[in-house]
Amino acid sequence: MPTIEPATIADLDQLADLLGILFSQEAELTPDWDKQLRGLQAIVTSPAVGQIFVARDGGLVLGMVSLLRTISTAEGGPVCWLEDMVVRPDARAAGIGSRLLQHAIDYARANGFKRITLLTDGDNDGARRFYQRHGFQPSAMATLRLTL
Repeated sequence: MPTIEPATIADLDQLADLLGILFSQEAELTPDWDKQLRGLQAIVTSPAVGQIFVARDGGLVLGMVSLLRTISTAEGGPVCWLEDMVVRPDARAAGIGSRLLQHAIDYARANGFKRITLLTDGDNDGARRFYQRHGFQPSAMATLRLTL
């Protein structure tokens, strides 16, 4: 049974590889190993920015979920973004994703976060069903982006 624990610097290469898998599936994102590595390092080395949890089987990272911290004026306190969640294709359908997501939800509750927000491709019905099974609800808010 894989363990769920915080990611470490030693995990960065495997995490960047996982993000390559994730970003290959998402319509608006393109894998860039160096960019992903920089972003991951910024999170792992700065707990005030966020937290990454991994499902680990020995030295192999099977999956990851990341939470990024911010403040919501609407909620009057801390909230977080579920920025990335991915499980290796050969480890899917074994409950690892559910365990990772539940760990992230439990962590957010225990640390006083008022809300978790995430984005997923609108046509990714499987992901939408997965998150809804875990209590996430669709929002009427629309996503707009300005790339700088």
